[in-house]
Amino acid sequence: MQFRQQALAKLQSPEELDLPVRLARPQGWLALGVTVVVMAAASVWAVTGSVASTVGAQAVLTHGQGSYLLQSPVAGQVTAVLAEQGERLPAGAPVLKVRTGQGETVVRTVAAGRITALAATIGQIVQTGANVASVEKVAHASDPLYATVYVPAENAAAIPAHAPVDLTVSSVPAQRYGVLRGHVKTVDRAAQSPQSIAAFLGDSQLGEQFTRKGRPVAVLVALDRSASAKSGYRWSSAEGPPYRLDSMTLASGSIKLADQRPVDWLLP
Repeated sequence: MQFRQQALAKLQSPEELDLPVRLARPQGWLALGVTVVVMAAASVWAVTGSVASTVGAQAVLTHGQGSYLLQSPVAGQVTAVLAEQGERLPAGAPVLKVRTGQGETVVRTVAAGRITALAATIGQIVQTGANVASVEKVAHASDPLYATVYVPAENAAAIPAHAPVDLTVSSVPAQRYGVLRGHVKTVDRAAQSPQSIAAFLGDSQLGEQFTRKGRPVAVLVALDRSASAKSGYRWSSAEGPPYRLDSMTLASGSIKLADQRPVDWLLP
């Protein structure tokens, strides 16, 4: 009953037509103005601005020509190991001797290089085609190092030519000496299989490791040189580590991708 009386009283009272109409409070106008300015600035930035991004992947320091696996051409027993790990040998140099039923056979290097690993020991029985050594194809001690970064295939197309690359080297404390600087030299077109990576690096375990999340694309990175650094290469710190780098050292690479406009994310 109380609500009916209030409704009747409302109908009988004259409408306040002479009062001014208030569209919005001053605070509302301020909020609306700020919103319009922010939206306009965002629209301009979406068209004219750019967003930088990077792709990170596993890497390894090598010489440009890679390595190869030296295999025994015969089956038999190893009677002598004629080379040492780390030794640089010319093409055709003896590495080990294998005794067979027809006599002794000398296993020799196929191309000039440095012995990075010996998989055969005296007295060991090897089969035909067994891997007995890993040889890095480098002719001179002054040959420069490169980094091979194994990038996920879906990111390879976005890598621009000569893109800057930062490399965190496993044997160098990054907190003290920073990262190694370089730039993209080439990007392979085909994805790498475990076999192709093992053939290039001379290490089947690395072939499996770099393809654990799919077949990557190999990106060859030229390291920036520095005459003042003891390593011979440029670092993010002033001088870098006080020692030279070894090939076949693992690293992680961060490659700068081509800048993108935010509006491109919205367009089909």
